[in-house]
Amino acid sequence: MTTPESLEFDSLLDYLKSTRSFDFTAYKKPTLMRRIRRRMSVVGLETFGDYRLYLENQPEEFAQLFNTVLINVTTFFRDTSPWEFLRDVALPRLLEQKGRFDPIRVWSAGCATGEEAFTLAMILVNLLGLEAFRNRVKIYATDIDEDALVLARMATFTERDVDQIPAETLDQYFERLNGKFVFKKELRRNIIFGRHNLLKDAPISRVDILVCRNTLMYFNAPAQARILARLHFALNEGGYLLLGRAETLLAHSATFKPVDLKLRVFSKIGSQRAVPPLFLTDIERNDSGPASVVHDDIRDAAFNGTGLAQLVIDRAGELVLANDSAKTMFGITQRDISRPFHELEVSYRPLELRSLIEKAYAERQTVRVGGIQLKQAGEDLWLNVQVVPLLRRSGDIGGVSIIFIDVTATQRLQYALEHAKVEIGTAYEQLQSTNEEMETTNEELQSTVEELETTNEELQATNEELETMNEELQSTNDELQAINDVARVSNAELDVANHFLESIFSGLGHRVIVLDRHLNVILWNRGADDLWGVRAEEATHRPISELDIGLPIDQLQSAINDILEGRERRIELTVKATNRRGKPVDCDVSLAPLVSRDGASIAGVILLTEARQFAKDGATSTLRRA
Repeated sequence: MTTPESLEFDSLLDYLKSTRSFDFTAYKKPTLMRRIRRRMSVVGLETFGDYRLYLENQPEEFAQLFNTVLINVTTFFRDTSPWEFLRDVALPRLLEQKGRFDPIRVWSAGCATGEEAFTLAMILVNLLGLEAFRNRVKIYATDIDEDALVLARMATFTERDVDQIPAETLDQYFERLNGKFVFKKELRRNIIFGRHNLLKDAPISRVDILVCRNTLMYFNAPAQARILARLHFALNEGGYLLLGRAETLLAHSATFKPVDLKLRVFSKIGSQRAVPPLFLTDIERNDSGPASVVHDDIRDAAFNGTGLAQLVIDRAGELVLANDSAKTMFGITQRDISRPFHELEVSYRPLELRSLIEKAYAERQTVRVGGIQLKQAGEDLWLNVQVVPLLRRSGDIGGVSIIFIDVTATQRLQYALEHAKVEIGTAYEQLQSTNEEMETTNEELQSTVEELETTNEELQATNEELETMNEELQSTNDELQAINDVARVSNAELDVANHFLESIFSGLGHRVIVLDRHLNVILWNRGADDLWGVRAEEATHRPISELDIGLPIDQLQSAINDILEGRERRIELTVKATNRRGKPVDCDVSLAPLVSRDGASIAGVILLTEARQFAKDGATSTLRRA
């Protein structure tokens, strides 16, 4: 049911998309609402409508909002077990499959401030050696948050950022500069940082290791499926995908298989299930529901299950897809994918296809050619060829699909059917009966599977939500730790200042008492302690009238009022008092105003006290103590 609050929230998301090109509609709504409310509470707003007006009037608020929504919680070697598996198992397997000088491509998707990318670099240098790393490795680190990427490109970290790195590793890969730790430049050159939207931008291709940790859990199910389609396309055969501990691929077992489910390490299932690039680059698709994502099984059925050999060529003239039948018929291998089509033999044999492709582009309709002869394995095959232009939603042509129809097989099948009609009829009835039994069994199994999948999805959603809240708590803890660090520095500075003032007072021999306007003690130096016998911790924050000292405050009340009311700037007088030893003394008291920080008002009164006592010969002596 749509509520006024929900409508205001949707309006806010539309505003963010139209003004800042940030599309949050694919994020999990409860999580997104919670984070935006957290920012709203900071600026003192209650409704999403009020917050939208606030954004319109305060453009600088966008940066604070995005920092709250896009939580950049990351550390070096975070959750050490997956990194150890990558170092000890996954990368050695990968290196065994590659030649000595073959390039190694790594993608850190959702890299935040770069710690994950630099962790990958350290692991690879340790395995390959410095020279091989510089010559063979490229690490692509991407994120949607441009502010985080600015910090990542600087490659500069505080002592707290690197406290998880062993000292030996720290010295090997970092340089100290002005109290900071800078990743070494000769290694930094192999890491490329760039802004990338996993939902809209085309994926980086031919990747061997793909790390996308604690990113999928923020998106809803349709968006997760769409992102995983891109990640599947990006990986090479035999490549590895690393996810976060709260993420799994139970609903995508057709494209990825677990290598170590506990550590969330997966490998790509072969290229025959790869997602067509024409789907991957369709940024106009609506993500509002499951129908927006083309299911792998449906796509495979459409592409491989027709029984027809089919090729797909993009507008740039590269072969982007070839189904199983086409690979078998024309000897196409996985290495031919992404090659220029004119370099392949199939482009001119058994017929010249390039001219047909140009004709299809020019006429914007299907071009058909029949009666094409192809010799294969000592047999003559007869083919009909169709070149079909592929139109995008925008109306532009994205490429062509070339379909080879084997007419020879169709004719042979028809001839066999005519001579074995009775046998086929009997076999068909038996097959139909068996098929009905299988369909019944399949429906029962499907119902059970759907119930299990629903339960798994609910558990996964709950797990992802808990992990999201844990990320937010960790972010809050980091902020509190930073505040504590600042407070400790301020306290240390205050202690130094107090010691400095006390040294001055002690050096001048003054017994200093400072009162606020309510005559509460706010400063009591060691001289006052020595004269009146009360320690500073006993006197501070208490009314001076409650202190058991020999100074007659009632006799000073009138002078104190004159100072507080501004009638006098300085008053000096002598009163009879009793010192800490219980002896009567004449006490010289000097009163002066305590001026507020801005100098506009009187915040209290300063009392300087000095005791004199009379010796037996009648001379006056001043009491002085070290």
